[in-house]
Amino acid sequence: MSGVQMIEVAAADADQRLDRWLRRKFPHVSQGRIEKLCRKGELRVDGGRVKASTRVAAGQTVRVPPLPVPDAVATPAKPRISEADAAMIRSCVIWRDDHIIALNKPPGLPVQGGSGQTRHVDGLSEALKFDADEPPRLVHRLDKDTSGVLLMARSRAMAADLTAAFRHRATRKIYWAAVAGVPHPKAGEIKTGLVKAPGHGARGEGEKMLNIHPREIDSTPGSKRAVTEYMVLEAAAKRAAWVALIPVTGRTHQLRAHMAELGHPIIGDGKYGGSGQDNLGDGWGAKLGGEFSRKLHLHARSIGLRHPVTGAELMLTAPLPDHMTKTWQAFQWSPSDVSMDSFEDEE
Repeated sequence: MSGVQMIEVAAADADQRLDRWLRRKFPHVSQGRIEKLCRKGELRVDGGRVKASTRVAAGQTVRVPPLPVPDAVATPAKPRISEADAAMIRSCVIWRDDHIIALNKPPGLPVQGGSGQTRHVDGLSEALKFDADEPPRLVHRLDKDTSGVLLMARSRAMAADLTAAFRHRATRKIYWAAVAGVPHPKAGEIKTGLVKAPGHGARGEGEKMLNIHPREIDSTPGSKRAVTEYMVLEAAAKRAAWVALIPVTGRTHQLRAHMAELGHPIIGDGKYGGSGQDNLGDGWGAKLGGEFSRKLHLHARSIGLRHPVTGAELMLTAPLPDHMTKTWQAFQWSPSDVSMDSFEDEE
C-alpha cells in the first residue's frame, strides 16, 4: 500500500470530475473503490468531503489515502480494436484539426460503455489518435440510438474548454427529427420538468423520463426544468412532419420526452411513442409501418461554436443516416431545401 498523498490539481487538469482525475493518475484503482473512498470520507479536496462527480479546480489539494500498488492489482488489459472497427470509427470523422475532432456518430453505437456494452465511441477512441500522443476525450453525449455530430477534444485543456462551452450554452445544437402527425402551432417552445420514472427492470423502465407540469417542478423531488424549441420544416399531409429542434437545456431523453408530451412522438421511439400510428385522440403513435424503418428518427444535425483556440466560428454538420435518408426520400423532403439554421431565419 502507498502512503497518504497530497496532490495539487494542475491548471491543465482543472474542471474535470474527481474520479476521472484520479483514474488518470492511478489507472489501477477501480471506479467502485473511488466511490467507496468518497463515501467514507477518505478522499478529500481541500479538506472537505466530496463525491466522485465533484469537479476539481486548479490549485486545489486532493488528499489521496493509501492505495494498493499497481503490481498487487490485476489491471484488465484494454480490449484490442479490430481493423474493421478502427476503419469504421475513422470513417465517421467529419472535422479534424489539432484541437477538435467531430464525428457523425452512427445510430446504435453507444457513446460510452454500460451494462452489456463493450463496443462504444469511448472504447474506440484509441483509433482516433492520428498524430496525437493520446486519444481524444468525450465532452458531451448522444443517446445510443441518436445519430449525428459528436465532438471530442484532442487534449485535456481543450476538453475543459469545450465542456465549459456546453455547460454555459455557448454552443448551438440543432437536431432534425421525423415525428408522427404535424405539430400545431408549427413553431413553439416546450417547457416542462423532467424526472426519472421510478422502478428498474430489463426493459430499462428506470431510464424513462416523465414530464412534470411547470407548477409542480419545485415540489417534485429530482425534477429538473427542461426547455425545447421546435419548428416544422415540412409536412407529409397529416401523417408526419420534419421538425428542427433546439435543446435549450440538456436533460436525459429531453427531445424524445418533449415531442411525446406534445402528442407527436419521434418516429421509431418505442419508449415514448407507443407502437401504432393511429391518433387515438391523445396523440399519435411512433410507428409509420410499411417500408418505413423502425429505428429512431432523431439526428444531431449541426453544432455551432466559436473555436476555443482560433476564435473561428464553426458550423459542423452531419449528413442524415441511411434509414432517415430513405424516409426523407419517401416523403420527398430535401435537406437542400432548408437553410442551415431555420430558427435564425425565422428571427
